[in-house]
Amino acid sequence: MHLFCRCIFPKQLSLVTNQTSALLIFSARNNSATSALSVSFQRTYSTTVKMIDSMKQSLVAIAQMTATSDKAENFAITKKQIQEASTLGAKVIFLPEACDYIAESHAQSLELAENIDGPLIKSYCELAVQNHIWISIGGFHNRCSLGGKMYNTHLVIDSDGKIAGRYDKTHLFDVEIPEKKIKLKESDYIEKGGSVALLVESPVGKIGLGICYDVRFPEFSLSLAHMGADIITYPSAFTVATGLAHWETLLRARAIETQCYVVAAAQTGIHNSKRSSYGHAMVIDPWGTVIAQCREGTSLALAMIDLEYLNKVRREMPVFTHRRHEIYHQPTCVSPSLPLSLPEEDAVFVFGQVTVRGWAVFYQSRHSVAFVNRKCVVPGHVLVIPLKPSKRIPDMKADELADLFLTSQRVQRGMELFHGVSSSNVDIQDGPDAGQSIQHVHVHILPRRPNDFKENDQVYVELKNHDKGPKIDWREEDDMRKEAAELRNFFKALM
Repeated sequence: MHLFCRCIFPKQLSLVTNQTSALLIFSARNNSATSALSVSFQRTYSTTVKMIDSMKQSLVAIAQMTATSDKAENFAITKKQIQEASTLGAKVIFLPEACDYIAESHAQSLELAENIDGPLIKSYCELAVQNHIWISIGGFHNRCSLGGKMYNTHLVIDSDGKIAGRYDKTHLFDVEIPEKKIKLKESDYIEKGGSVALLVESPVGKIGLGICYDVRFPEFSLSLAHMGADIITYPSAFTVATGLAHWETLLRARAIETQCYVVAAAQTGIHNSKRSSYGHAMVIDPWGTVIAQCREGTSLALAMIDLEYLNKVRREMPVFTHRRHEIYHQPTCVSPSLPLSLPEEDAVFVFGQVTVRGWAVFYQSRHSVAFVNRKCVVPGHVLVIPLKPSKRIPDMKADELADLFLTSQRVQRGMELFHGVSSSNVDIQDGPDAGQSIQHVHVHILPRRPNDFKENDQVYVELKNHDKGPKIDWREEDDMRKEAAELRNFFKALM
């Protein structure tokens, strides 16, 4: 594997080390004559080392590879790249789309697919911990139960081995040109994602997740920029023809219009008799300059993410403040509720004046959790809360609020399916005068059945009084544990 790096860090570190050694030898021979020089150089050395340390804190690595249908070999290649990126000081490594495999047929692709809980992702989680590095798995074949299809899923794993971000590819590459005998129809075997993903707050900045063909849609990148992205990712397996024509142009355009860093890991070379990829993995800065690019073949490149420079570009070219929102439609920013690994049974969540144990939680997203209720107004009455303690909705940030309501939407749909009903009450009592007794924002989700109350509005009276008074018939813990376990399994099957 070859390393092509346009970041100055390795050379500069070597230069400083060599100069220091030379000075120490010279000083030993001429102590009095070199004292002033020594002090001066030590100051320079100290400043340079601090600069290098600062650079190391914002280094990212982009990977380039030629995946085949051999999953073990593909993993061995990415493992070596991850280890090398960590050794060089990168905080995040970005792997390309389809880094798990590129199959020779749709049938083989479906056969090789795993889900997020499979051994492949677990192995990457272990690598993240072992190498103290964040890993962007730019696209893996995520098995789902939707008519024998898969999701093309971009995952980000943090250095603790936890999934910090997930995005299911939304724009599928469907191209058919009969006269040229070209047919590439991703939708034949990939299920499209439903929304733009939440930003991932990483050690190098806020990362917006995309995949390959998404790069052709400026609305997508602008949505991520409006959400506050510093970096937008396009891990890819671009065809050679489209890569030659558009790859660098598209990436630079997305960087310029969003004033974000664009990081694009890539597949390269001949995968099999039917498929080849363009390569040229690269990093673009917010001014549109290519600051790092992989050489031909399997390779790695480093780049520094300079958020001070990013902010300078935005100050000096304030396009986002110049936009005429009143004369054109602004791209909608929609964030999905992001399913994460469930907490340990003995985990503790703050819920106003009380706490919720981990065993009661059946669904968790980036900013919210859903759990079973100690006192139900109707069977299946559950709660969704923001993880961050917030007394009222106005206390919440936009991304937290979006996640809370999208999580509530997913939980509502799941509870209706679980209980076989088609209606729900979704209620928030925001503030004590609205009936809020727990000083923490929470969403009540109540699956409704025909004639469960004589008068429909009686549900609001029951909701107001269900957990108040001296004699409350609280549920038994065993009953709650059983319900939580059933819901965990059910929601896991829905993912």
